[in-house]
Amino acid sequence: MKLFSIQPTSNTPIYQQIIDQVKEGILRGVLAPGDKLPSVRELATMMTVNPNTIQKAYQELERQKITETIQGKGTFIARGYLGKQDEEKLQLLKEYFKKGIIDARYLGLSPAEILNLVNDLLADFSAAGRESNC
Repeated sequence: MKLFSIQPTSNTPIYQQIIDQVKEGILRGVLAPGDKLPSVRELATMMTVNPNTIQKAYQELERQKITETIQGKGTFIARGYLGKQDEEKLQLLKEYFKKGIIDARYLGLSPAEILNLVNDLLADFSAAGRESNC
């Protein structure tokens, strides 16, 4: 997985794409606790994105305790981070799943095929040896 591959035409804001990609990187084992993220300026230059956008993503990651910033050293993946359940986000997740199931059924997939698809996606994360609830 290549980290920080943004889709400028996506409906998802760029800062949210960065947040999602950091979370995915952790789940896939590409990022581990203690790993240093590029500085705001480095990442802004690499992605040709406004540094304020990167800063917003980094602030949200820190707010969620996914990263920690050490003054003068940089931003790192937090050690010992465990995701926490958030009722509002859980409800939103259910809505995403519901929409996905509706779309899959309209594509002609059977319930068994949908479950196989979900299991295949979960296996992608398990294969990295890092099952987590982030």
